[in-house]
Amino acid sequence: MTLSLSLIKRCLVVFSRHYRQAPIQASAILLGIMLAVTLLIGVKATNENAKQSYGETTELLSQRASFYLTDKDQTGIDEAAYFALRQAGIPALAVIEGIASDPQGRSWKVNGSDIMAAVSMQPHQDDQSSKAKQTTPAIPLQRLLAGYPSVVISDNLIERINALTQGQLILNDIPVELIPIEASLGLGNSMLTDISFAQQLLDMPGKLSYIAIFFPLDKSPSVIDSQRTQIIAALEQAGFDSRQVLIDNQDDGESLSALTASFHLNLDAMSMLAFVVGLFIAYNGVRYSLMKRQRLFIQLLQMGVGRHNLLIALIIEIICLVIVGSIIGFIIGLQLSQWLQPMVAMTLEQIYGAKLLPGLWQWQWFAQGLGLTLVASLGACWPLLLQLSRMSLAQGAQRQAQLIPYEKLFKQQALTACILLASSAILFNFTSQYKHSLILLGIVTIAIPLLLPMTISIGVRLLLPLMPKGLWQYVVAETKEIIAPLSLAMMAILLALCANISMNTLVGSFEVTLKQWLDARLHADLYIRPNPNALLDVNAFLDAEPKVTAVYKQWQTEAKLQRDQSNLSNIIPINLVSRDFYSIKNTTVFKSPDNLDESFWSEFEQGKNVFISEPLSIKYQLNIGDKINIDKLSKTTNNLLSTPVAQTNSEMFTIGGIYFDYGNPMGELIISPYLWQHYHLPPNPISLAVDYQGDNELLQQALISQQGLSSASMYSQQRIKDEAIKMFTKTFSITVVLNSLTLLVAAIGLFSACMMLTQARLAPLARLYALGVSRKQLRIMVTSQMMLIVLLTCLLALPMGAILGYLLINKVTLQAFGWTIAMIWDWQAYSRVVMIAMLSCLVSVALPLYWQTRKPLISSLQQETL
Repeated sequence: MTLSLSLIKRCLVVFSRHYRQAPIQASAILLGIMLAVTLLIGVKATNENAKQSYGETTELLSQRASFYLTDKDQTGIDEAAYFALRQAGIPALAVIEGIASDPQGRSWKVNGSDIMAAVSMQPHQDDQSSKAKQTTPAIPLQRLLAGYPSVVISDNLIERINALTQGQLILNDIPVELIPIEASLGLGNSMLTDISFAQQLLDMPGKLSYIAIFFPLDKSPSVIDSQRTQIIAALEQAGFDSRQVLIDNQDDGESLSALTASFHLNLDAMSMLAFVVGLFIAYNGVRYSLMKRQRLFIQLLQMGVGRHNLLIALIIEIICLVIVGSIIGFIIGLQLSQWLQPMVAMTLEQIYGAKLLPGLWQWQWFAQGLGLTLVASLGACWPLLLQLSRMSLAQGAQRQAQLIPYEKLFKQQALTACILLASSAILFNFTSQYKHSLILLGIVTIAIPLLLPMTISIGVRLLLPLMPKGLWQYVVAETKEIIAPLSLAMMAILLALCANISMNTLVGSFEVTLKQWLDARLHADLYIRPNPNALLDVNAFLDAEPKVTAVYKQWQTEAKLQRDQSNLSNIIPINLVSRDFYSIKNTTVFKSPDNLDESFWSEFEQGKNVFISEPLSIKYQLNIGDKINIDKLSKTTNNLLSTPVAQTNSEMFTIGGIYFDYGNPMGELIISPYLWQHYHLPPNPISLAVDYQGDNELLQQALISQQGLSSASMYSQQRIKDEAIKMFTKTFSITVVLNSLTLLVAAIGLFSACMMLTQARLAPLARLYALGVSRKQLRIMVTSQMMLIVLLTCLLALPMGAILGYLLINKVTLQAFGWTIAMIWDWQAYSRVVMIAMLSCLVSVALPLYWQTRKPLISSLQQETL
């Protein structure tokens, strides 16, 4: 067959005129593509900007640091060390971070730095780049450097903060002025002030949280060692004990990327689900459009248009529709990303301490979205295009002839779904990585909608004998005929319902599990995390208070764990923790072992065993009885040079227990107080817990008035529980939002499918009307058919959604986050989702049905005979 460009062009002109007469068909196709690309690009832009921020995060109003200096004892580094480094000619920046509270008890994170030093070390300061010129005048340096009680914030936050504070922010009893600056300067959600006011506000006189060093970034070990030596020499020359200072180098955001990998993968999975739902809608529109043009295609073939020319014209048509839909979806997706980014930024900052930079878009995202959509669309439509291009010129349009292949197709789809589900059930037993489990979860998600057409067909067949003879039996019998044209829209609804049910199960189960864990973990009446400099005075005050019956202490420091000494790359950063023995014994909730006898606790108390958190155990496949090294628990550990664990004279410790931990994105390891003291770890605890026989409010007021503590540093049991639930619910909040958007997309798809189907069924409805069936009865009949199909879809969604929820909880979440969650059935939430689906269906059917049946039905019979 020879191709003719002129014939292909004429076919395209005919197709365009067809869409001018039937704009609903083109709109349905574009709508599906647009919605698919919108959610895909919206989440991708959000994720890519977040990941890019990890590696490009700078000190506020400055550039990226190459080293960070902190105090080994965690009491804050002396500011004299900063002055010593500056005098030695080392480019350094003093930084203070802390929490302040307002009169309503809300906590606000405050950052303080040497503003002049920060501005002077901005990128390209040597050639006085445009950025440096623009930044300095935008900051009220005179007010900040004078120690005036003010903070600078991004201008896009000023309205939100003013709404919370009624225009007057008071932090730690000090009225603070808010000064907005351009969001492009990269403050994010941070409040920044000069170090002089920050020390006063956070009660850290003469102390710094850390010192940032700005050497030229160079990854070669020799350069890094030389820079470390230069820092040590400057400190030693100024009379500082360099062994009390920890020096960590910049890791280009690798640690944050590792921590947040599962969070971003979760978003990617949800965006792909929404993308698939959108493609279902687009494919449904393409299929309907092709079915409605069968007679037109036959006429074109009879007029001499070659089959290959017709096929090429149809492919070009789909490509054009994909391009237009992708452009619109890309633009809306970037706007969606702007709405999602503040939610993601707040979640990542509160849970992982990550700061997100202002988002930028890349044309490659459009190319990726367009390419993926084009391949998926052509792949889905290719069998249908081939079938239409090969049809007989004498083929009629009998409805029964069209239904026979669909019965066979439904059986094939159901058989394929059963094979996929069975294979996934077997393979799930061999997965230990959440990425592999997500792939299998994707296969299950694909298999579930393939079961739907056959399930609905069987349900209708079983229901048919129960219907009274007459119109109602006809209604149920005819329902079988609309399963095929509605199957894809119902698959999209099924996917959205399953995702919604599974996420409701996950979030509800997580909340219950977290509350139970907090009830067991929190045993004291009041928890205090004071300024390190005031901790000893606070402890002495509590010891002297007669109504304080017990004071519990917790120590914490950063450390590195290594399982295999022969593998230097197998070094794991952890939080090393110890508590008083009573707290460890009575508040640690163990996953294993089950037998906690006296010998178990005796070995731990003597330092023979250590406990690791469940996330650490799962992520690195550590089990009870494994031998590990810990760099801080060594005889000659050089923390300053960050010597690899294997090069130190470390002792081997045995893992004696694995405990549940839902509050730490990093791995955690608990050692006994004996080991903590034996290895001379930081002597001062980071927090205190108090049992108090009286009103906690009175004790807090006494600590505020007599010890100068802020309310932000004291937490009651209930406040900790409330904030923990609020914080960790935010981990899933954006996923829940995407779930709702997916359900909305599916509902829109159902609406467009119902619109097209109602238009296609006008002729059969007109015949019934001619036989004496009233318009009201016709509307009730069509609505009942649709409601029946949606009800059967919801009945399938309940068990399938529960299966997805089970896999999310017991496979994906367990492997990705390291959290064991007890699965809780939330029947109220399930009923709510089903009701939303039924109402969406009712609206989707009622509106187009009302619009179409208002027209003269006799005209539909006349069009059918044309």
